Order: sequence, then structure tokens, then C-alpha cells
Amino acid sequence: MAHPVEKIEEDIRSLTAAEKTQLLRLLLAELDAPADADVECAWLEEAQRRHRELVEGKAQGVPGEQVFENLRMRLRR
Repeated sequence: MAHPVEKIEEDIRSLTAAEKTQLLRLLLAELDAPADADVECAWLEEAQRRHRELVEGKAQGVPGEQVFENLRMRLRR
């Protein structure tokens, strides 16, 4: 008996292009589905806190180009 993933691959190869597209959209939607509600809530709270700090002047933003330059420098090491 074929390994389940191999069987799925075989079945996918027999699909039409439209069916493959539909399957791909379904799989991507599932992967992009919201994570655990508690995690989503925690991220929302964190984003709101950071926004408040920026608005209140407690934190200072960093220009995107500077962020990417810093990353490039760190990755070169």
C-alpha cells in the first residue's frame, strides 16, 4: 500500500488545472486561518500597546529602510 502522502500526490496529479487551483486555494486558506484565539488576542493587545506608546511619545519609530539595513548588516556577520 502506498504511503498516504504518496497516494494524495497521485490523486492530485489526476486533477484538472481548475481542480488543482481550487484545492490550492482551499489549502492556503486553511494555512492562513486565524491562529488560536488567545494568540490572536495577545497580538492585538501588543499592537495596541505599541501604537499607544508611539502616540504618547514613549517610544520612537524606526524608518523601514533603517530596519532593513540593520538586518542586512546582521545577516552578513
